[in-house]
Amino acid sequence: MGRGKIVIRRIDNSTSRQVTFSKRRSGLLKKAKELAILCDADVGVIIFSSTSKLYEYSSTSMKALIERYNKTKEENHQLGIPTSEVKYWQREAATLRQQLQSLHENHRQMMGEELTGLSVKDLQNLENQLEISLRGVRMKKGNLIHHDNMELYKKVYGTKDANGAHISSITNGLSVGEDAGIPINLQLSQPQQQDNEAPERATKLGRLQLR
Repeated sequence: MGRGKIVIRRIDNSTSRQVTFSKRRSGLLKKAKELAILCDADVGVIIFSSTSKLYEYSSTSMKALIERYNKTKEENHQLGIPTSEVKYWQREAATLRQQLQSLHENHRQMMGEELTGLSVKDLQNLENQLEISLRGVRMKKGNLIHHDNMELYKKVYGTKDANGAHISSITNGLSVGEDAGIPINLQLSQPQQQDNEAPERATKLGRLQLR
């Protein structure tokens, strides 16, 4: 059977209280030491027994830890930042660091690096992600090429006028039909001055013959 739930309250029996204090103190100091080693944290624990006996543990210097604590607490108080808010932003920063590390790892894997340790299923998922990304890149590339071709077509053939004929925009500013083979009918007329001179010349020739 498992051990029953212990009610957290003061132990009345002095002997039992001293035994519990000794056990829990040792366990607390052990956990503090493990936390400092495993997580590379600066840990300091201070314990005063009911008889005012001091027990302590510090991963570095207890004096340095206390000075650092007082300095940090004073700075937070000057900035008006509650302790709860500081802890919140510390958790947020830790979460962001973890996400950034995960993104770096995913980026290296998508570049074909650090694939050791991935299972066949992981590699298949990575391959599917790369294929989806490649399809997106090809679609974007195709859209850009289509847009460039349409712009080039407009420059070469121009746009349609009211009659449906294409008007080019690259013929030195002149509008020319799309089909260069269509004949253009031009009507030429002689200058008006030549028409007026013809009867006068005929009259002069008649007079010369009569003489």
